[in-house]
Amino acid sequence: MSANHQMLLGHYLPGTSLIHRAPLLAKYLVVLIIGAAVLIFRIPAVGIGTLLFGVGLFALAGPRVLRAWVAPLRQLWWIFAILGIYQAILNSPLFALSLISGMLAVIQCGRLILLTTTQSALLDGLEAAAAPVRFIGGNPATIALAVALMLRSIPAIATSVQDLTDAAKARDIKRNPAILAAPVVINTVAYAQRTADALAARGIMERN
Repeated sequence: MSANHQMLLGHYLPGTSLIHRAPLLAKYLVVLIIGAAVLIFRIPAVGIGTLLFGVGLFALAGPRVLRAWVAPLRQLWWIFAILGIYQAILNSPLFALSLISGMLAVIQCGRLILLTTTQSALLDGLEAAAAPVRFIGGNPATIALAVALMLRSIPAIATSVQDLTDAAKARDIKRNPAILAAPVVINTVAYAQRTADALAARGIMERN
């Protein structure tokens, strides 16, 4: 799996910092508070303030985590640029600044959880949060597993797209979504089948 795609979403980076050792609930509360702040107070001071606060948390988590802060900007900067220009024209430059800075602050703090929390801890926390579904016949462990598979599938599919794009360039084939669609779908279905086979082999799910 491509390291770039791992870092885009957030791949656990081992460490012993205060952020790494913080309880998962505390990390979620920070993201919730930041998200609520940027939604309620749509002003540049709050947007920029939460963004800088997030950068400070990244720095507190250590140099490796801090370097990972820029990963989304390398590939998604154009989305933020287009959204910022659109909002500046539709509303105002100050509103655009508030929106983009606040959005980036929430995204980055969400990534910080993934960067500083092991997958097992994330799944344990999700399973605990989903405990009430037992009262309606659900299985919290199954929900946690589904989310884990989703998180793993996103970078896997992104890597597949990148590999196919690189192969097309090597053969001097222009990048065409229509040409890439079929191979990407085939690779995605194959990935899903391999995952299902692995789960079935462990007795987690049945294959018909």
